[in-house]
Amino acid sequence: MFLSAASGAADAFVFLCVGQVFAGVMTGNLVLLGASAAGAGEDGVALRVVTALAAYACGAASGALMAGRLGLRLRVMLLAETVLLGAAAALWGLDLVASYGDRLGLLALVSLAMGIQGRIRVTPTNYFTGTLTSLAGRAAVRELEPADVWVLGRLGAVVAGAALAAVAERWWSPGAALGAVVLAAGALVLETAPGGGRRPGTGKPRPDRGNPAGAA
Repeated sequence: MFLSAASGAADAFVFLCVGQVFAGVMTGNLVLLGASAAGAGEDGVALRVVTALAAYACGAASGALMAGRLGLRLRVMLLAETVLLGAAAALWGLDLVASYGDRLGLLALVSLAMGIQGRIRVTPTNYFTGTLTSLAGRAAVRELEPADVWVLGRLGAVVAGAALAAVAERWWSPGAALGAVVLAAGALVLETAPGGGRRPGTGKPRPDRGNPAGAA
């Protein structure tokens, strides 16, 4: 739940403050890249999209290398994400993002963090099309499960995280990136708490779930 909300906050911050691209929703970025190639959209969006795609891929690759066996390494992944988001929040909050190149660097930091997050846990926390598709399908055939309450919760958490970042951007712009940091840090605290490092299942994932970190 915390990571889902962090994803919404990070994407809203990047979209509103950095330049109408996404840090974690790569499907949306690919659509923007195609539209840009056809001459639509804002000037310079293609470069921002490519930056986000490359940084996200590097983050996902780094997360896969860090994963291995879970336990302590999972906490290291959460710590790495929190540090990256914290660095981005500091740069933005201290008004150190003065040029277009600085904004690309800021975008790369947040996208790198989202790529690492994409490798955390068996349940996706920064892409939700499959989650919504699977939930709607189970609802249609009346096969909803008690655990689907958490699925709805993750969807709601994304909206709440995005709203938090948007409110911060509107009323206190230097703090627009803080929501993602606080939420990711909350996930880290929960993971390091006694009993928080429970190993997720490594069986075949449902359609709304990705592969567990470190799984083949």
